Amino acid sequence: MKITPLDIRERQFKLRFRGFDVHEVDSFLEEIANTVKVLIQSRKALEDKISTLQAEIREYKEREVSLTRALQKSHSMLDSMKENAQKSADLIVSEAEVRAERILNRAHNRLAQLHEDIAGLKRQRIQIEVQVRSVIEAHSKLLDAAKEEMNAAEEEYSKLKFLKKAP
Repeated sequence: MKITPLDIRERQFKLRFRGFDVHEVDSFLEEIANTVKVLIQSRKALEDKISTLQAEIREYKEREVSLTRALQKSHSMLDSMKENAQKSADLIVSEAEVRAERILNRAHNRLAQLHEDIAGLKRQRIQIEVQVRSVIEAHSKLLDAAKEEMNAAEEEYSKLKFLKKAP
């Protein structure tokens, strides 16, 4: 049962012969009523404060939960981003390796083609050298033959000249 300051103020006691001094009892009851009033107000203020603090605690707990969720989400997103970045990096490396392989293959093919071209040019050079030697030898033989003919013609001309001089 709660006793309020009003209950204390309105409380009536039976009077008896040679009982308490009514003014003294009333004064004491008034003091008690005032003290109880102050205590009740203090209690009410403390209850209000407790309610406010409990509301703040609930709000902080809700914030904590929200922040924990956000932190977990950000960790998850970060892990996902790392994984995606790793996949992207792996893909870029793979593409670069494929491109490098293609470039290398083209370079090897080009090198093989150049070697074939060089071998072909060497064969052509040899063929040309053989043909030039053949032409030179043929012309040399023609020159030798022409020289022999010229020598033979000169010899005949000398003989004819000698014969013409001889009379």
